[in-house]
Amino acid sequence: MVTTWTCPTLRGERVLLRPLGPQDIDNLWVDVQDPEGLRLTGTHHTFTFEEIAAYCASRADMTDRITLAVTDPCDGAYLGEVVLMNHDEPNRSASLRIALGLGARGRGLGTEALRLVLAHAFGPLGLHRVSLEVFDFNTRAIRAYEKVGFRHEGRMRDALWWDGTPQDTLLMAVLAPEWEG
Repeated sequence: MVTTWTCPTLRGERVLLRPLGPQDIDNLWVDVQDPEGLRLTGTHHTFTFEEIAAYCASRADMTDRITLAVTDPCDGAYLGEVVLMNHDEPNRSASLRIALGLGARGRGLGTEALRLVLAHAFGPLGLHRVSLEVFDFNTRAIRAYEKVGFRHEGRMRDALWWDGTPQDTLLMAVLAPEWEG
């Protein structure tokens, strides 16, 4: 039997994670125009507005991933997105990605969003392992991942070419018994 996932709403002190939807199209469109955000995520693709609209509209129907908008709990302002994906049910594992918009970076909001998602992953979802990939130059994200319990597991050398320069990708994961929610 394959478990289907539904998108929860997860509330923290400084962030509210809610299902990403059509109301987020304009904000996500702004984020995919940010050169620094594109570099941090290794995104070479130039998205069209139509692609962003289709992406936001389709997330509610996904049962194999959880795509959440990171928002401000006070005013609902969009701050970014976090996705739990690549669910491997027999092995109780999944992977994660997070991308915050320019105004949300460097304020500890990503760390809180990660803690909320991991609490959901290791609690209600019953996962044992959550992994991610991060580029070696993204030191701010690496610190946030380490802060919530991710450990380094490996390195893919020259996995990204950015502006003609090869960059390494770091592999990180956290296991349920190691995680201190």
